[in-house]
Amino acid sequence: MEQLLIGAHQSIAGGTPRAVERGVSTGCRVLQIFVKNNSRWVGKEISPREAREFRHSAAAASFSHVAAHASYLINLASPLRALRAQSVAALAEEITRCGRLGIPALVVHPGSHGGEGEAAGVARIAASLDEALSRTARSGVRILVETAAGQGNAVGHAFEHLRDILGAVRHPRRVGICFDTCHVHAAGYDLVSRRGWEETLAAFDPTVGLARLAAIHVNDSKRPRGSRVDRHEHIGRGAIGESGFRNLLSDARLAAVPKFLETPKDESLDFDRKNLETLRRLALIGRILGRETIELGDAEPLQLGEMVAERAGLRRAAARAGDRIPAVRRRLAGHAGAGVDVNHRAAGQRRQIDLRAVGRRQRH
Repeated sequence: MEQLLIGAHQSIAGGTPRAVERGVSTGCRVLQIFVKNNSRWVGKEISPREAREFRHSAAAASFSHVAAHASYLINLASPLRALRAQSVAALAEEITRCGRLGIPALVVHPGSHGGEGEAAGVARIAASLDEALSRTARSGVRILVETAAGQGNAVGHAFEHLRDILGAVRHPRRVGICFDTCHVHAAGYDLVSRRGWEETLAAFDPTVGLARLAAIHVNDSKRPRGSRVDRHEHIGRGAIGESGFRNLLSDARLAAVPKFLETPKDESLDFDRKNLETLRRLALIGRILGRETIELGDAEPLQLGEMVAERAGLRRAAARAGDRIPAVRRRLAGHAGAGVDVNHRAAGQRRQIDLRAVGRRQRH
């Protein structure tokens, strides 16, 4: 049985433990945070008490993965020595903060080459990473270089840039990749069509390596493919659309990679809840002809019942049943050959759906 590893970036306003509370309240199974104010070079010190509380809360929440995102001020590719030195120092300090909080991975943007060319930018990024990692040699925190959209003089929008960075660093085991769907789409790679998705991964794997992929930022895009503009949108409402995320969520090669939303927020966090529910729904649809049982966490019982019943030609039965999943289960069980098993327990517990027989029936 496969667990759907989805969650969201959450605010640390009020302290890092509050981010855990927000993640739990929205149904996250993975969590990403900043380890300090992302718009400042220097952050408030993390006290031993706060570090203990965060570690305890994150463990109690049973997140499968916790990651941090580095400050947007950091530019490892800068041709300005002072800025690059400040960026290296800031990155090293954030690695240390991650270590205190027990966070094993830190995502960082590659940066801008400032007009001196992509090759120069790549070389500076690798050298900057080496220096930051050398300063934190005793740390086990891994740096994840994020794919870029390609705005301005940004480095990292081509898979070859990432390959060259990984190939140049002296500490390759401590460096991985974060794949941002909005950025990759904006850079010109096709995530939407099935053929395009396969071609994109066929380009990524031999160039960068799926084994180096340690996180995915799951964001739709307000702009069309190839725009080189980074503008995040709610899942399914942008240019990537539902088909692109069905491709992502149904690809078994990426099942074990944690996926973090960075979509627009609202104060109530309902946007996160809706985007996570959309991802669960798309995972179900994407795997409806699949070969395995999917664990969908906090997906609404009525929605699950309707989706499975619709696939078996029983939408009317699901509508009458409402949220009474046992009624849907009995009706489906009585449908000759449907073979659908919907296990629903108390609210908040896990539900499972065996889709194998449904797929076989629909293919005949």
